[in-house]
Amino acid sequence: MSNGDYSIGGQVGGGFGASMGGGYGQGGNGGGGAGGNGPGGAAGGDLIFDVTTQTFMAEVMEASRQQPVLVDFWAPWCGPCKQLTPLIEAAVTAAGGTVKLAKMNIEDHPEIAGQMGIQSIPAVIAFKDGQPVDGFMGAQQESQIKAFIEKVGGPAQANPAEAYLEQAQALLADKDFGQAAQLFGALMQAEPDNVQAIAGLAQCYLGADDLERAKQALDLAPEDKRTDEAYMAAKAAVDLAEQAASLGDLAGLEERIAQNPDDHQARFDLALGLNAKGAKTAAVDQLIEIVRRDREWNEDGARKQLLQFFEAWGFKDEASAYGRRKLSAVLFA
Repeated sequence: MSNGDYSIGGQVGGGFGASMGGGYGQGGNGGGGAGGNGPGGAAGGDLIFDVTTQTFMAEVMEASRQQPVLVDFWAPWCGPCKQLTPLIEAAVTAAGGTVKLAKMNIEDHPEIAGQMGIQSIPAVIAFKDGQPVDGFMGAQQESQIKAFIEKVGGPAQANPAEAYLEQAQALLADKDFGQAAQLFGALMQAEPDNVQAIAGLAQCYLGADDLERAKQALDLAPEDKRTDEAYMAAKAAVDLAEQAASLGDLAGLEERIAQNPDDHQARFDLALGLNAKGAKTAAVDQLIEIVRRDREWNEDGARKQLLQFFEAWGFKDEASAYGRRKLSAVLFA
């Protein structure tokens, strides 16, 4: 993996937001807060913002020609407003950019509400193409708010981070480690605690025979996310790579086994080496042979090593399925 690829703590080719065509990531749509003057504060970056009488024309009327804008009319003394605000903010954020939410404090800016004849709050009015098109008054259930947003803005858009992750994982599966590392790294720029991206990056370094960088990548995972399946698989793969690194020439192990088929340590080490070279089913066969010959060898070490292989490869991996079938056949014969 060249120096142009993602490096621990480094920058990646223009950043995730730029790669997505703008907006996503730090400070963009779906990012940090928006000011917080309303009840419960604003969240969701550019998707959620405060609006005034002076900015209403540009930020609501004109903006709605590009994207539907919901206007939440509220006041600090309004109890139901405090109940509605966090629900509608969460729903707008979850919608992934199909609508924006403008919050108007009618105590400070009563003119627009007066012109629209709004007599009770909370009131939410949807604007589209420069016109009010729908709305509701009073507190609403979460499901009602979601349905209203879908009616105005359409179904929620796919999370761009999820799309990036899927693309990166597909590249990793195709052994395109450089491109996959770029995408995993870009994800980490936007979401530093994304444990699946961290694990994926570690797997890329393993694929490129850079064990030290793989370990450094795993060190970035938050402690509370180290039980995640992706992290545990990457950690198991790193542990296996460390074991295999000290084995040396596999031909010597094969010769030892040929001379003594009961040399279980040689067979065990050969399985580790074969796995490191990507020969997963061959590695399974060597460990299964140990189990068949001496189940108790090294305190059931061959079976335990198979389980570590399965963890590193993933439950859905074809070699894992093959190994489970072979192991069951031996154990329950």
